[in-house]
Parts: sequence; structure tokens; C-alpha cells
Amino acid sequence: MFYLVLKYVLIGPLLRLMFRPRIEGLEHIPESGAAIVAGNHLSFSDHFLMPAILKRRITFLAKAEYFTGPGVKGRLTAAFFRSAGQIPVDRSGKEAGQAAIREGLGVLRKGELLGIYPEGTRSHDGRLYKGKVGVAAMALKAQVPVIPCAMIGTFEAQPPGQVVPRFKRVTIRFGAPLEFSRYAGMDGEKAVLRAVTDEIMYEILGLSGQEYVDKYAAVVKAEEAAGETAEGGRSAAERRFPRMPLS
Repeated sequence: MFYLVLKYVLIGPLLRLMFRPRIEGLEHIPESGAAIVAGNHLSFSDHFLMPAILKRRITFLAKAEYFTGPGVKGRLTAAFFRSAGQIPVDRSGKEAGQAAIREGLGVLRKGELLGIYPEGTRSHDGRLYKGKVGVAAMALKAQVPVIPCAMIGTFEAQPPGQVVPRFKRVTIRFGAPLEFSRYAGMDGEKAVLRAVTDEIMYEILGLSGQEYVDKYAAVVKAEEAAGETAEGGRSAAERRFPRMPLS
């Protein structure tokens, strides 16, 4: 119930006013049945903008940090994300990927839409990064189509670190569904998972027009953080600079 209040009364109208979203390819979203919507991830607003413009409810896998903040603010943030249809996923440790897949498959078994960002984290510089294979594993295990999606302009409207978005028109572009029935029963093959993921990322790239980087975003962020530390000659702690987040 609160999801509908957020969508049609509280958050949805505000997002439409701020971003005036131009929607393309909405006909590619199935009216019923399970499917994965896989998109690029440029802004914190992405989590809420797509649910606001879709007729169907969509559930996203979100990082667990959004649900574990301390104090009253943390509890309110967690309640908000749950009400908005977000599912917490712990991204630390060896079991993190499998936990995300289990949660995602649970959504798909209900015949619902699952939203996922294959890059695994927001882009810190507006480029599109290498996708993680979890999206392929879920698509093959659940035998559902994948609808590629491109968020265009949200990075400029709300880049990392900016709390209040700018008033800027954005575009949300959906591509034709991708189906991978030819790989049925091969969800345990690493090469197949990589090939399916790369195909999905290629379609997202075609829709978004971003520059592509064939490395994981988290790896590039870590490398850049390490490079800045090396240039300073001392550790970040010694220089009393804040540690750069990896997501």
C-alpha cells in the first residue's frame, strides 16, 4: 500500500516534475509475467525514477548499507527503501553474489519484474563499466527475458555526492527483450554467463551511448583511490582525508 502512496502521491509526482522524463520503448515491458530489467546506474535517483514511470511494480536489489544505518535516520531510511520495493543484498564476502541471485530468483518466481544494475555499483564518472554475471545467472536459471534499459541524463542531474538533484530533463530508454533459451541448462558454465552478460551490456551501451570500460567499476574506483594516495606520498589516514567509498 505504501508503495502506491510513494509512487502516485509522494515521490512519483515530484520526480516527474524535477526530471520531466522522456520515455522510449515502454512497449517492451511485458504487461505480466516475470522479467529482468537490466540498466546502467548513474545516479541515486535511478532507484526511484524507473518505478515512478512503470505501470507495473518493479523490485530492485539494493546494497545492504541502505538498510543498516544507525539511529533514527537509519531506521527511517531502511523503512523507506523497503516501502519503495528495494531488497537488501549484502555485497561483502564470498557468498554475496549467491545471496543476490537467491533474492532475485525469489522475485522472479512470483512472476514479478526484477530491476538490476549489472555494473554492481553506480558509475562515478558517467562511463559504462563491465557487468557482473549475476544477471545472466538469474536469467538462465529463471528462464526469463532481459529488457535492457538506459538512464540518460541522470548523472548530470544528480552526480555522486550531490544530495539534491538538479531540475533537468532525462530520458529512460528500454530496448527489445533479450531471450537466452539457447543456453538452457548451461547456467553453471562460466563462459556462457560471461557471454550472456556481455550481450546484455552491449545492448545497454547501444541504448545509452556511453563510453565503455572493460573493467569492473569497483576495481577502477579502488585503483583511482590508491593512485591518489600514492601521489600524496602518505596514506589517506595520515593526511586526514576521508576514505573514498567503493560504492
